[in-house]
Amino acid sequence: MTTASSTNNRTRASDAVVHGLEARIVSGDIADGAPLPPERDLIETFGVSRTVVREAVATLASRGLVENRPRFRPVVRRPGVDAALAAANGVVGHLLANSGGVKNLYDTRIFLEAALVRQAALTARKDDLEALRLALAANEAAIPDSHQFYSTDVAFHAVLYDISRNPIFPAIHKAFTGWLAPHWVKMPRSPERNRVNFLRHSDIFVAIRDRDPDGAEAALTSHLHAAWEYVRGTFTEE
Repeated sequence: MTTASSTNNRTRASDAVVHGLEARIVSGDIADGAPLPPERDLIETFGVSRTVVREAVATLASRGLVENRPRFRPVVRRPGVDAALAAANGVVGHLLANSGGVKNLYDTRIFLEAALVRQAALTARKDDLEALRLALAANEAAIPDSHQFYSTDVAFHAVLYDISRNPIFPAIHKAFTGWLAPHWVKMPRSPERNRVNFLRHSDIFVAIRDRDPDGAEAALTSHLHAAWEYVRGTFTEE
């Protein structure tokens, strides 16, 4: 058997193990937080080699379905939006390295948040407005401390993703924050700039509170476009 044929056979065998274990994880047959069956049991169950089992487990780990640590049995992590987005980290990292990659991702964020603030202006409940008000107050209090201000800035925007009560959106916000943070943490900060950003957050809050979707969208897009102009100088991109 040629080397290429051997590799193809091993890949097909690994795929079969992946599909079998994935089905058991999704169905709950292997519970969230439970370890996978011992390696020797998997070898016997699927009739494959140790190498094939280890390749299959590595694939499951890359998909966010198991947590694989040296010297420990892999632990199941039920699939969810966080896991799906975490599995995309490597691909997104390569995309961000391409010319225009960061700007494309940031434009996607603007597009999504513009829709979210419009929806918030139309549907936000009293508890949503209170959560947004508290996040805004924390943002104002942090103006003198740029490190803390960044955290409260992220938290304010996170509320916008929560208001929809769609669990996909908070996971996307978390992913956006992680993917863009390497550039945003390099952005020059000062209490004066922090105050400008706080005032833009306040404009967004007021528009949502006043049930003004057009005003909320305008305030949000103006704020994020200005932020882009401020941050773009921290990296080189054609």
